[in-house]
Amino acid sequence: MKKLILALSMIALPLASYAEQPQIDDIIDGGLDKKIADILNNEIVVRSIQIQNKNYENLKQNDINDLDQEWRRQTKVENQPLISSLLNRPLSAYLTRIQAHSGGIFTEIFVMDNKGLNVGQSSMSSDFWQGDEDKWQKTYLKSANQKFIDAPEFNEKRDVWVVQYNIAITDNEGKNVGAATFELNLSELARKKGILKLVENKNE
Repeated sequence: MKKLILALSMIALPLASYAEQPQIDDIIDGGLDKKIADILNNEIVVRSIQIQNKNYENLKQNDINDLDQEWRRQTKVENQPLISSLLNRPLSAYLTRIQAHSGGIFTEIFVMDNKGLNVGQSSMSSDFWQGDEDKWQKTYLKSANQKFIDAPEFNEKRDVWVVQYNIAITDNEGKNVGAATFELNLSELARKKGILKLVENKNE
C-alpha cells in the first residue's frame, strides 16, 4: 500500500509543480526553433501572406480599424462572415492541424500580414489586427526572421504557464512579408523535457 501511495505521489508531482514558472531558457531551445521554422516553411504560409498583402495593399489605417472593430463585433454575435471567411481558409486549416497534432504544446497559432492583420489562425481570436502589439512590431518591423518571446503568463483557467513565441516570416528573397505567433504551453513543454531527462539519466 505504501508503494502504491508513493507511486501515485510521483505521478502527481509534475501537476503540482505547474504553479511554478518554468525557466524559458531551459525549455525553448534550438529544437523548438527548428520545429517552428519547419512549420512556417510550408509554401501555404508565405503564399497566403503574399495574397493578402496584395489584396490589402491599399488599406489605410481607418480601414484597418474598421475591419478590427467589425471582427470584435462579430465575436459577440452568431452571424460572423468576416471571422468565418478567415477560419475557413486553407492556411487556417493547416494551422489547426498543426496545433491538434502538437501534443498540447501549441495552444494557439496565428499568422499576420505586412499590416498586422491576421491571415490564418488555429482558433478564433478576440481581434483581427495585431499591428499595435509587440508580437508584430518586434518581429515584422525588425530584421529577417526576427524572434521575440513575450513574458510568460499563468493561465488560471487551465492551470498552466503559457508564453507567446513570435517570429517574422520571410519570402524566398529574405524580405519580411509577415509574422507568426505560437502560444506555447510551457508547463507541458517542461513536463516533456523532464521525462526526457529521466530517460537519459537511466541510460547513463
